[in-house]
Amino acid sequence: MRPPKSTWAKVIQQPGRFVLQVLKAFQKNQGLLLSGALAYYILLSVIPLFTFILLMLSHLASEAALMATLQRYIGLIIPGDSSVVLAQVRNILEHREVAGWVVLIAMLFFSSLAFSVLESAMSIIFVHRVRSSARPLWLSLLLPYVYILLLAFGFLVMTVIASLLQAMSNGQIMLLGRALSFDRLSVALLYGIGFVGLVLVLTSIYLVMPPKGRIIPKHALVGGIAVALLWEITRHVLVWYFSTLSVVGVVYGSIATTIVGLLSLEIASIFLLLGAQVIAEYERLQDGEFRTEEFKTDKVVAEVR
Repeated sequence: MRPPKSTWAKVIQQPGRFVLQVLKAFQKNQGLLLSGALAYYILLSVIPLFTFILLMLSHLASEAALMATLQRYIGLIIPGDSSVVLAQVRNILEHREVAGWVVLIAMLFFSSLAFSVLESAMSIIFVHRVRSSARPLWLSLLLPYVYILLLAFGFLVMTVIASLLQAMSNGQIMLLGRALSFDRLSVALLYGIGFVGLVLVLTSIYLVMPPKGRIIPKHALVGGIAVALLWEITRHVLVWYFSTLSVVGVVYGSIATTIVGLLSLEIASIFLLLGAQVIAEYERLQDGEFRTEEFKTDKVVAEVR
């Protein structure tokens, strides 16, 4: 008797069928509609989120260093012209005394909207989990704020690393008889740190955001790396397109930056939710395999009896 095929072996043998099943499920779950809603709320939340993080971290680091980190990595989220976001965040920081606690609380509320919409989208994609075990309400309410704190911690770590590399930028290192400038090396390291941070954020989303259940960390990491690579390639294509061929500025005029940001975020949201759909369909395939094996085992036991 041949041993049963693993789920991964089934996917490898019929990759086209699995991809088609993922796309059908994504369409059935209104994936494009969910991506549009997620992109809208991310766009609505991005300025309050970064403003709140920078206001919170300004007690630990200088605003100049924090703004430099934001300027360096904002392109990972909104490719192209992100100067409007930077200018608005800088404007709020310069007039923080006018904001007051009411505005800060409003910022915190709007910053949590994107996480709430993302959790709702994950619940639709992983509906087979919701049916068996839904997430407690208190955890759903607390999760966005935990993520904001984790993002703030990661932002602080990147700021510290960038400051250290900048302090060493005038030095040199000898490698294979050649002198390498720390300035060039720091640029490469900062780019790599940003990419690794993106992978970790995506992996954590695939591990935590879906409803209660078991996701193998390796699968979440593979999904995070795949989506990060796909987005990195697409981001460079978008930057090239918006800077050379796009006529968005001619068509939309003063709101062109908003349109570009919304379009970029929707593409990123599609990649994010499509990666989640792949994991969900893989889980369904595993569940079907296990149910089949259990049925066969029960049938053999009944025949023996």
